[in-house]
Amino acid sequence: MSVTPTPRPMRLAATAWTAGVLRRCYPGQQPAHVLERALRMLATADGHLDTTGRPRAGRNGSRP
Repeated sequence: MSVTPTPRPMRLAATAWTAGVLRRCYPGQQPAHVLERALRMLATADGHLDTTGRPRAGRNGSRP
């Protein structure tokens, strides 16, 4: 029986500006969680995800 490996999370470097916003505006929250919510909102607004957070059918990553 083969086991599918779990994808490893990406390591992203935040700019000084981004780190400052995270510290000032979201104190006490984990930066990864704040950025995940922001990316979900952006991808939904751009039409890449439906309102449940799933990729939209027929989308291949290109913008509308």
